This record gives sequence, C-alpha cells and structure tokens, in this order.
Amino acid sequence: MPFELVSSVENLVSEETSQNRASLPFTLAELKAAIPPECFQPSTGRSLAYFFLDIGIISLLYALAGAIDSWWFFPIFWLMQGTMFWALFVVGHDCGHRSFSKYKWLNNLVGHLAHTPILVPFHGWRISHRTHHNNTGNIDTDESWYPVAENTYRQMAWYEKLLRFQLILFLYPLYLFKRSPGKQGSHFLPSSNLFRPSEKWDVITSTICCALTIAFLGGLTYLYGWMFLLKYYLVPYVIFVMWLDLVTFLHHTEPDIPWYRGEEWYFLRGALSTIDRDYGWINPIHHNIGTHVAHHIFLNMPHYHLHTATEAIKPILGDYYRKSGVSVVQALWHSYKSCHFVSDTGGVVYYQSPKELQRD
Repeated sequence: MPFELVSSVENLVSEETSQNRASLPFTLAELKAAIPPECFQPSTGRSLAYFFLDIGIISLLYALAGAIDSWWFFPIFWLMQGTMFWALFVVGHDCGHRSFSKYKWLNNLVGHLAHTPILVPFHGWRISHRTHHNNTGNIDTDESWYPVAENTYRQMAWYEKLLRFQLILFLYPLYLFKRSPGKQGSHFLPSSNLFRPSEKWDVITSTICCALTIAFLGGLTYLYGWMFLLKYYLVPYVIFVMWLDLVTFLHHTEPDIPWYRGEEWYFLRGALSTIDRDYGWINPIHHNIGTHVAHHIFLNMPHYHLHTATEAIKPILGDYYRKSGVSVVQALWHSYKSCHFVSDTGGVVYYQSPKELQRD
C-alpha cells in the first residue's frame, strides 16, 4: 500500500473487521466521526510558520552564542539549542506523515530542510517510521522501542543490555545505522529490507544530503578546530538525541501498556498501546508531541489539531485512553526499572522487570 494511502483514515476505516468491533467497544469510524472535520486539514501557512519560527530561534541562539562566546553561556545555549533541534525534528515529523501540507513536494522539501541539519535521513526515517505506525504494539513487526522476549533477554550479552536498558537516551544514531535489536538494515542504504525498490532514489537523496552536511561540518572543523564543532554543534546534537529517545521511549514504554502477538493485534488496538505525556512548559516548544494517542490513531493529522482531536475522542475511548499523571522524570525512572522484557508466550503481554527473573 503506498505511503500516501497508509496515512488515510478512510482506508483504515474500511479495513475494520468484525473482530475489531468485538474486541473494542468503539470503532475507528466512530472515533473519526467525533472529531471536527477541519482537524484533518493541514494549513500550509500555519505549518510553515512553525518551521520558520524554529529556524529563527535556532539562528538567534547561534548569533547570541557567537556574540557572547563565554563558557558561562554555553551550557544554557546547549540546552536551548538541543531542544530547538528536537523541535525542528518534530516539524520534519509532520512532513513525513504528509500532515505538514497537502503538497508532496513541499513536505519533502521542508522535511529535508528540517532533518538534514540534524543528520536524520528524511526519507529513510520517514519510511521506517511508516513501519512503526503501521505496526504499533505488535511485538513481531513494530519498528522502534518494542520489547524483547524473556528468552532473548536471558541470552543477551552484557553490552547489549547496557545499550538497550542503561543507555536508552543515546541510542538514536546507532538505530539509524543498525535499527533495533533483531532487525537488519540501515536507514542510509537503499538495499536495506526497510525499503521497496521504488524507494531507492528517495533513500539515496536523503543519504547524500546527510553526507553533504557531514562534509560541511568537517570543513568547519578544519577551519575552526574541534572545540568549535563541540561547542556549536556536537553538544546540542547530543541534547537533541536525548530528547528524541526520551520522548519515543516514554510514549511506548509503560508497565500497564499491552503488547500483542499474532491475531490479537490489529491497527486500532495497537494504536491505543501508547500514552500521552505532559512535558509542562515545554509542550508548545516541541509542538505538543505529548499528544501521542490521537497521533497514532490518526496518522495524517497536523500536530496543532491533536489537542482538539484528543478532547473529542476521550469520552469515547474511556479507560482505553491513557495519560500519565506523574512527571516525566518519575515516568522515566519507573519505566527504566520496570520495563525490560515480556513473556515468550501469550497473545497479550505486558512488560516485566529483571526482578521477575530473580523470583524464578
């Protein structure tokens, strides 16, 4: 199914089965009907305004850092600029879902302008992210932050556990090159099984863009030295990676979120296996990415309509709607300790902690 159609609510509605209706007390069609129709319509002007605002703030922060050029300011600059890199990624995220505008060429252009400076191959990421959304909550076919089975966990080497469970906020660059555990392929190579033959030149285009960015950064390093690269790019980039991993982890990792195997999984059921998070004052800065449940149900909805959509469907979802009531730090610590693996068997399973193994 082409990407443009995968994101279409109408196609997903038409694929509902009697099993779906029996398993949940509502349907995708009922959820869609509860949302104002205008929520599904992107505004090119509004989307571009968010993009240019982010670019403007990033440029201003660089100008301030260059003018002040003092070590007391750089920690502030790093945190702010890394956060703005993350905000820019979210704009590219809308482009990848075709919810930035109705124009494919503009989505691709802005997507590259947003993602290339932060070394994300837009098309490679867009396509793997498509896989994630089409398989959310499916242990066997989900693309990112899916759980490992207990037997796999027991056999993992110490360094694999270190990367997977201790260094969770630094994994994204590795994921771009190697994907998640148990999966093969790179986001930069068109030969990866992530991609269809027809997507070859999309992948190559994005890879070339990232290579040019690395060459540009290399040129700056040659002219101004490694410390320049560290101060003005590498540290903000690491902050961005931490934001990306933090948000992705928290929206898909919680002890009471179910995961499915085989016939127990279908799109709507899997889409509800995520959770909304409140990031406080930073919500508008990173474009309200915390409204994640509605985003997974309606993939092609612009981020600025997700709050309205969430409020419209909450009465229908009832207890199937999940929103964290604790701080992000508390949620991270809780999931970090509790969510390591799931049972080897069962159609509906939940995360377990290493303490479960000690009881055996």
